[in-house]
Amino acid sequence: MQTSANMEPITRALQTLTSGQPVSDGDGVKMTRIIGTPELNMLDPFLLLDTFESDQAQDYIGGFPDHPHRGFEAVTYLLAGCMRHKDSAGHAGVIEAGGVQWMTAGRGIIHSEMPEQTDGLLQGFQLWINLPASKKMQAPAYQEFPANIIAVEQLENGTEIRVIAGSTNNGTTGPVINHHTNPVYMDVSLPKGQRFEQAVDTDDNVFIFVITGELSVGDSMRNIGRHQMGVFGEGDQVVVTANEAARFLFVAARPLNEPVARGGPFVMNTKAEVLQAFEDFKQNQFIKRTGN
Repeated sequence: MQTSANMEPITRALQTLTSGQPVSDGDGVKMTRIIGTPELNMLDPFLLLDTFESDQAQDYIGGFPDHPHRGFEAVTYLLAGCMRHKDSAGHAGVIEAGGVQWMTAGRGIIHSEMPEQTDGLLQGFQLWINLPASKKMQAPAYQEFPANIIAVEQLENGTEIRVIAGSTNNGTTGPVINHHTNPVYMDVSLPKGQRFEQAVDTDDNVFIFVITGELSVGDSMRNIGRHQMGVFGEGDQVVVTANEAARFLFVAARPLNEPVARGGPFVMNTKAEVLQAFEDFKQNQFIKRTGN
């Protein structure tokens, strides 16, 4: 719950820092895995965070051919380049720079994500968010928004906040609707010396990933540098200042506090459910894609 009007907000301290580890996924796509590593296996409800950034086509051209998912949501947000997606339910489209696809895999879907370019910069993120047990077997669904639909808040000090999900302190609200974990997902550009403050629910898990620049946290001397992710401790607000002009993701959500059982592309609550997912996929229980 939020702080009452007669109480001072508690600023969250920086708890841990990570730079992730290099990985290759799909058909040889080079990425950095930030969440989903031995160092940071998960941050409930966040299961995985991958960041990719390369202007060398061989690093991304293989893309992610057909693969299945069940039991969670996959959020793709692009900063540069284009990705084409198709799935077994007949959904298809292109995600372009500044756009987001919020896919709820639910009970099962087979999809592909392939670069819609043969050269140039491809940069973005994929975040996996867990679904509660009661929603893991719901029908697959999408929320997809191009850059011009993403809510943008511009402040007099030069700060720009692109809001994908949740609301800023000033009430700018993103287009994504999600009642499972009430996520907040913002892309913040902060000029040097300027301060960013955001209220958060006291129960939420919160992290920042710095795309460019450097941030100092609260009134401490602790910093989050370029390509680092900072996980925050307890409190009801996050305060950072740009030591140099910075761009970063600000992400928060309510933890589910449920058992997690993983098996590659499937995330369920028990090992038996994961094994059932593999069997269902083997038995063609996931809808097959038809056509090109």
